[in-house]
Amino acid sequence: MKNRYAWLFTAIICPIVLVSCGGDDAGQQQMNPAAMAVPVNTIQVKQQSVTGRDTYPATVVPLQEVELRPQVSGYITNIFVQDGQRVKKGQKLYEIDQNKYQAGIQQAQANLQSAKANLARAEKDLERYERLAERDAIARQQVDYARTEVQTASAQVAAAQAQVRSASTDLSYSTISAPFSGVIGISQVRVGAQVSPGQPLLNTVSSSDPIAVDIVINEGEIGRFTNLRQGKQPDSLFTVRFNNGERYEHNGKLIAIDRAIGRQSGTTTVRVQFPNPDERLIPGMTVSLDVLNQDLGEQIVIPFKAVTEQLGEYYVYVVQGDSAVQQNVELGTRVSADIVVREGLKEGQQIVTEGIQRLRQGAKVQLDGPEQDQPQAGAAK
Repeated sequence: MKNRYAWLFTAIICPIVLVSCGGDDAGQQQMNPAAMAVPVNTIQVKQQSVTGRDTYPATVVPLQEVELRPQVSGYITNIFVQDGQRVKKGQKLYEIDQNKYQAGIQQAQANLQSAKANLARAEKDLERYERLAERDAIARQQVDYARTEVQTASAQVAAAQAQVRSASTDLSYSTISAPFSGVIGISQVRVGAQVSPGQPLLNTVSSSDPIAVDIVINEGEIGRFTNLRQGKQPDSLFTVRFNNGERYEHNGKLIAIDRAIGRQSGTTTVRVQFPNPDERLIPGMTVSLDVLNQDLGEQIVIPFKAVTEQLGEYYVYVVQGDSAVQQNVELGTRVSADIVVREGLKEGQQIVTEGIQRLRQGAKVQLDGPEQDQPQAGAAK
């Protein structure tokens, strides 16, 4: 019986001793700093030559554009230009049937001649009556009537002259000319079409060289663009890129900022003018407008993958000794896989690029794969 209890006691005690021994080994491993270190890759912060640009979606707009609409009624009798043709200021574009307006001006001129003849007769009658009145050979009332007749005839002459001017204006409106030099679009009417004042739209003429590019900015950027407009603008301050990535060969100049901020949108429009000798920029085209920013010259550039965002703030992990410390940074221009750091880092510091997900403030790090000698993606030129 005693042997049975001795065997049971031995069976219970031995596993406890073994577990205790194993627990001591695990505790020693947990206390080992090398086992706690997070393996990371790092890179040394360096400066690079940067030409930073901010990109805005933009729309090409003509500096001058007008819809051609008739101001008199009639039939289109002539179209003097072809669709899409370049036109010069004052060039004849459309003609509306002029017969009625030529007849109208002839009638107005005839009425004017009749009114002038009537005025001449009334003036002679008044002169004769005044001489008779000097000899008391006629009643003074007759002289008053003659003076009134002269005034009436004079008013009729003025009315006839106004009628001539009106008829002349209608005749001039029957010929529609280019208000400025530019390019005309596709005609919306053909010869024989009937038109009336204001209807229909005949065509549209827009200027092409120079041309403008419009962007929309928020009110927080107005100060920046106002300073750009008032100061000296570098040649490469504004550049355009087409949708295929090709850069337009001419540089632009800021010419206007819209007068007000949209009450609901909080934005306004900025207009940049570009030369367009080859008419590569077409009204209505969507392009990208690049604007130089403060990131010019030698700047701190790091891989964007090294940056972490938290609650709207950006930070990187800087290696100090065997630990990683969070460092807040102010970011600048994004350049491919890299980004400019405007504040927060200095050249020569070592930052973590791989293994960031396992890090926390002050964590121990193990530099498994330094990337110091690996080239960065490069900055914008």
